[in-house]
Amino acid sequence: MSIDQQAKVLSNRYLALDVFRGITLAFMIIVNSPGNWNDLYAPLEHAHWHGFTPTDWIFPTFLFVVGNAMSFAMKKLNEMPSGQFYRKVIKRTVLIFLVGWLLNAFPFYDLNEAGEMVLKNPLNVRLLGVLQRIALCYFFAAIILYWGGERLGWIFSGAALLLYWPILYFFGEAGDPYALATNAATKFDLAVLGAERLYTGEGIAFDPEGLLSTLPSIVNVIGGYLVGKMIQRKGNTVKTVQTLLIGGLLLIAAAYAWNTVFPINKKLWTSSYVLLTVGWDLLVLAGLIFLIEIRNHKNWTYFFEVFGKNTLALYVLAWVVVDIFALIPVGETTLRGLYYDTLFTSWLNPKNASFFFSLSYMFLIWLIGWWMDRKKIYIKL
Repeated sequence: MSIDQQAKVLSNRYLALDVFRGITLAFMIIVNSPGNWNDLYAPLEHAHWHGFTPTDWIFPTFLFVVGNAMSFAMKKLNEMPSGQFYRKVIKRTVLIFLVGWLLNAFPFYDLNEAGEMVLKNPLNVRLLGVLQRIALCYFFAAIILYWGGERLGWIFSGAALLLYWPILYFFGEAGDPYALATNAATKFDLAVLGAERLYTGEGIAFDPEGLLSTLPSIVNVIGGYLVGKMIQRKGNTVKTVQTLLIGGLLLIAAAYAWNTVFPINKKLWTSSYVLLTVGWDLLVLAGLIFLIEIRNHKNWTYFFEVFGKNTLALYVLAWVVVDIFALIPVGETTLRGLYYDTLFTSWLNPKNASFFFSLSYMFLIWLIGWWMDRKKIYIKL
């Protein structure tokens, strides 16, 4: 059962979880598609290094809802012989990872000094990224939960978060082990992958979706799985909402306490950051269950259900379409530039123009998702 198939099962039983998935994708598109990266409102930016913004909550929540969906699918996976299980999980992992790598390579060419198009060298394309992290976290979480169930999930989560702290502290450079250029995650990724295959948006070769920082991010998926199983056992009840609220508040408090010695940092995916994001996931999920399942306020949910039914496909589409818009020449600008300048910068201040561009683009992707839903087109990854 693919991640999107899991979502269909999930949506039939627990609408709040599917809406949560859709909300996550909607906000992910907004923060990834501004009109101008230099004109952002603060909540729509990632923290520069240490710290936390609403935007820093989105990607770990995507991992969390992957775990939610797995909580419905693992029963079928657990019934498989180990050989069949590994074939299914490895196939899905490779597919999602490959799609992520192809997105990094898109549009597959660069311009040389003479302005001529030359094919990108595949060896120099960034290896890791958002989908690649989802693939790796899915792979390891599935294996852990297949062999050890919830008990091993708890043990691994605690061990991973506790061990990641001394790994960064003792293998980073003394004096400032959590700095951009001196942390252990950077050193590990450089040693294993090489600078040419890492993200360079921070000014140096450093990958926020690197190999070492994948270890604690697996806990976000397992956390989503454990919460999904708890909701299935307890049902959509007031008691469940209370449990989620208490758990969320405790995790947030623990995160800020840990932050005093192990800073909350999305780009390093620190253990305190994991606790904080899972804590907020529990609070938001509690609110959604209360509104949708208990109070039965469902007249607003379809918008986000559309995103929840084709989540990974729409994420890929959102990435590709905006890049294509930027490649199509229109006079002295591009289709993207014409759209942005004509509809937004011509009458809005820079930050509003940038924000409303991203909002309109999110609605464009929603319309494509709505059409796909009407036509019963569901692309599985």
